[in-house]
Amino acid sequence: MQGANHSAVTEFVFIGFSTFPHLQLMFFLLFLLMYLFTLLGNLLIMATIWSEQSLHTPMYLFLCALSISEIFYTLAIIPRMLSDLLFTHHSISFLACACQMFFSFTFGYTHSFLLTAMGYDRYVAICQPLHYNVLMSPHGCACLVSWSWVGGSMMGTVVTTAIFNLTFCGPNEIHHFGCHVTPLLNLACGKNVLVVAKGVGLVCISVMLGCLLLILLSYAFIVTSLLRIPSAEGWHKAFSTCASHLTVVIVHYGFASVIYLKTKGPQSLEGDTLMGITYTVLTPFLSPITFSLRNKELKTTMKKTLLSKLYPEKI
Repeated sequence: MQGANHSAVTEFVFIGFSTFPHLQLMFFLLFLLMYLFTLLGNLLIMATIWSEQSLHTPMYLFLCALSISEIFYTLAIIPRMLSDLLFTHHSISFLACACQMFFSFTFGYTHSFLLTAMGYDRYVAICQPLHYNVLMSPHGCACLVSWSWVGGSMMGTVVTTAIFNLTFCGPNEIHHFGCHVTPLLNLACGKNVLVVAKGVGLVCISVMLGCLLLILLSYAFIVTSLLRIPSAEGWHKAFSTCASHLTVVIVHYGFASVIYLKTKGPQSLEGDTLMGITYTVLTPFLSPITFSLRNKELKTTMKKTLLSKLYPEKI
């Protein structure tokens, strides 16, 4: 990157948890347990979907892809964060910081694009059931998943290139536990920092709100279609297939809005750190729980799979 050639800074130092010196061990144990649960939950969802033939449908293909993106997203940030909570060495090289930002943005926005694709899948299933097999063919689903990954990679490339082409003259202390955009912009120097900040913010918020708008549009058509169903049982059955997806969308965009749409004003290190934790640790932690508990078919299959492994003689 061009910025690396003339930046005085060669490494950064995370000080996100420096204001919680007596809580770092507790945070480490709590976040470690949540991270392990996130990994195991997503791996269990993936294993269940791949092992059960009845779940080889577009909705569960998207869910499997969502679990993969979530695993990689947490892998890009949380292990490093746990290391900083346990050890005193909190520095990260310039290149490693750029890589962390690239992968976190790539998989974070891949997650948003996949949620949008899942919303479209639910729209087709409920509003266009006769055309579902054509519109959501295996090839069509693979294209949607592929384009979600491509879109996430493009976002990661655009944001990372814009930020790390800036000049960093010092100091090098990042007021966060990861290579986040806002703390890095506060460390950059030069005339174009404000332009880059506005450009990156506009791109990120526009893409995020664009995905949310498409999801809301899908559900607007879904609700309109459901209102035509005379049977309350049929209405409930149709909408129950959307419950887990809708819950994850609310959690995902709810916490994202806290990060990206918060009002400007005096910023505290403690506040920024705690808000970052909600989106980096809590959201991925809640996602597999939501899909496991709110999706009846997946929950039943997971129970069956676990029982067959624990008590094979009873199956």
